[in-house]
Amino acid sequence: MAFDLQPDTDFMAEAVDHAPGEGSRWILNFGPQHPATHTTIHIVLELDGEVVVGCTPHIGYLHSGFEKQGEALNWNQYVVITDRMNYISPIANNMAWHHAVEKLFGIDVPPRCKYIRALVCELARISDHLLSVGTAGLDLGAFTSFTWAFEERETINDLFEIACGQRFHTSYSRVGGLMYDLPDDFWPVFDGLLDRLPRMLGDFETLLTRNRIFIERTKGIGVLSKERAISYALTGPLARASGIARDLRKDEPYFCYDELDFKVPVADGCDCYARYLVRLEEIRQSMSLLKQIKKQMPPGAVNVPTALGLTLPPKKDVYGSIEGLIYHFELVMTNRGFKAPIGESYGANETANGELGFYLVSAGQPTAYRARCRPPSFIHMAAYPEMLIGHVLSDAVAVLGSLNIIAAELDR
Repeated sequence: MAFDLQPDTDFMAEAVDHAPGEGSRWILNFGPQHPATHTTIHIVLELDGEVVVGCTPHIGYLHSGFEKQGEALNWNQYVVITDRMNYISPIANNMAWHHAVEKLFGIDVPPRCKYIRALVCELARISDHLLSVGTAGLDLGAFTSFTWAFEERETINDLFEIACGQRFHTSYSRVGGLMYDLPDDFWPVFDGLLDRLPRMLGDFETLLTRNRIFIERTKGIGVLSKERAISYALTGPLARASGIARDLRKDEPYFCYDELDFKVPVADGCDCYARYLVRLEEIRQSMSLLKQIKKQMPPGAVNVPTALGLTLPPKKDVYGSIEGLIYHFELVMTNRGFKAPIGESYGANETANGELGFYLVSAGQPTAYRARCRPPSFIHMAAYPEMLIGHVLSDAVAVLGSLNIIAAELDR
C-alpha cells in the first residue's frame, strides 16, 4: 500500500498572513502537550519568523471546581481540596486556608501551633523554589541542576511524611490547630537537611548562576518593569524581582513572623535572571527562619481547647471514652460543629509564588456560603504575553518557567 507523505497544509491556511510588507505570520500552538506547559496550559503564539508578535494563553485544562466545592465541604473537610491547588507546596495551602477560616471564626491558635505552621510553610517555600530553579535549568537544557534540586526536595517530602503521614497531600491543619504535634524523629532529618542545603546551593550556583549560556538565555528576557508589575498586581518573587518590596510576612505579619528576623530579597533586574536570583536568596532566608523557629519553639498544645467546640478530640479520647466518641460524632457526622459566625473575611498568606488569599462569606452554617480563592498563578499568567512579545520563540520556555505557573491555580 502506498502512502502520500506530502504534508497537508490546508489546515494552516487561516494561520498565514501574507499582507504586503509584513512578511509571513504563523500561528503556533505551544502546549498543552509540551513538557514546559505540563500538559495543562495551551498558549497560541503568533510568529513573524521566530519573533513572537502575539500571545494568547488558554487555561482550564485542569478545572476542578475548587471554589464551588468550598460551598459543599465544611471548614475542616475543605483542607483536602487545598492540597490540590498549588500541588508543588500543598502544605502551605493548608495553612493559608485555615488561617483565613480562623480569622472568620475569631480564633487565636496556641503559640506552638503558630511556630509549627510557620516552620512547615518555610519548608514548603524551599521545596517550591527548589523545583522552580531546578526546572529553570531543565527547561533550558541543564539536566544536572534539576536532579540536585530534587534530591533535597525529596528530603522535605520525607519531613512532611514524618509530621502527618503524607508526603504530598498533607491535609495537616485543622480549624484551631493541627492534625498532630511534630514527633521526636522529625528533628534529626530536619537538622540534616539544614546542614546539607548550603553546600548544595553553592554547587547549584556554580553550575548555573555564572553559567554563560544560562545568563544569555535569562538576562534581559521577560522584562516587566516595576510599574507594570504593580498594574498586574503581581506578588511574591515576581514582584520582588521587579523591585517591589512587599511580603505579607513583613507587611501583615501572621503566625509568628513578627518574632523572627529575616530580610525580603528584592532585585531590580525585572527579568528571568532576577527572578531566579530572588528565589535562591529566599531559600537562604527560609533556612535562617527555620533555625530561628526551632530555637524559639515554645512548648504547649497545638490545638485550641476542645471546650470551644471547634477542634476534633484526640483519637485516644475518641477510642477510649464515650464522651470523646459522642463529641467526635457530633462534629464530623452530624455537622453540628464548626458553625462560623455570620459575616465575611479575607485572609492571605505569603506562599512561595506570592499572595494566596481566601475571601470567605458565612451564613452561619457548617459550610461557607462563598469561598473565593485569590491564587498567585492566575494573576501572574495575565502578565505572560507582555513579557514574551518581542522575544524569539525559544524564549517562551524561559519566560514561562520564570513565572512558575501551577496550572491547578489557573481555573478554580
